[in-house]
Amino acid sequence: MADLGPVEAQIEAYNARDVDRFLASYAPDVVVQDGAGNTLMQGHESMRAEYEPFFAEHPELRGEIVHRITAGDYVIDEELILGWQPEPVRAVAIYHVADGRIDHVRLIEG
Repeated sequence: MADLGPVEAQIEAYNARDVDRFLASYAPDVVVQDGAGNTLMQGHESMRAEYEPFFAEHPELRGEIVHRITAGDYVIDEELILGWQPEPVRAVAIYHVADGRIDHVRLIEG
């Protein structure tokens, strides 16, 4: 069964807009891809460059887990992102967890 610890920790840090705590849930060489497999970010520096200003620009930002599935080392979350766009954004995040950290993410926005 997947280790939910880092996935839970990163959503808590996301909701607190705490970039350091957020990044601590991810492996240093994490790869974040879109639904088609295009790499959006790779590594902590790339994620920090994306999320630090994003958190600062959206003080009401928060994510809610609508539905969660675990399968092996994967956690699949259907999420509702609030405080980013005028209307809530539905997304699916597929997290792979290894050695207590998230090492791969596939993000699909709906």
